Amino acid sequence: MAAYVSGNNIKPGFVIKYNNQLYRVMAAEHRTPGNKRAFCQAKLRNLKDGTQTEVKFRADEGIERASLEQKEMEYLYQDPSGHCFMDCETYEQLFIEEEMLKDALKYMLPNTRIVVELYDGKPIGVTLQDTVELLVTDTEPPMKGATASGSGKPATLETGLVVNVPQFVEVGERVKVSTVTGTYLERVK
Repeated sequence: MAAYVSGNNIKPGFVIKYNNQLYRVMAAEHRTPGNKRAFCQAKLRNLKDGTQTEVKFRADEGIERASLEQKEMEYLYQDPSGHCFMDCETYEQLFIEEEMLKDALKYMLPNTRIVVELYDGKPIGVTLQDTVELLVTDTEPPMKGATASGSGKPATLETGLVVNVPQFVEVGERVKVSTVTGTYLERVK
């Protein structure tokens, strides 16, 4: 049975069915303009082709929320078939195309546990942990007398992600990075 939410209750991160397509809500702004009816201005991304669109939903309109199955899986490797994930309970393997993972690849290493979202048994995306620890593979040497509050420098991490780090961070150290903002948080001791 389909679950419905009102236009007032749409939140970023929801996956909804709109015009017989699956969309992820990227942003939702609720507005009540003067003496007019309230509505929700939502920015949606099509899960099939990645296109974005903006839609106005009436506050009292019923929107079908897709029921997703979430499974914890372990990311194993990449090959020509795609990126291989293994179900941690059944040990079944599943391949996900690179196009579907996009920005998540910057934070994924083999043997990392990730939540895979499935709709009708087919993968539609992944949910990462809020932070990941990655190894610094390339950065400039630290400047003499550099302090934590000084200007930062770019550092390339083991996944290819480039983040701005403090001057004292060196090659070979592990750093904690936010997967939400893509920024450096702290050096891992």
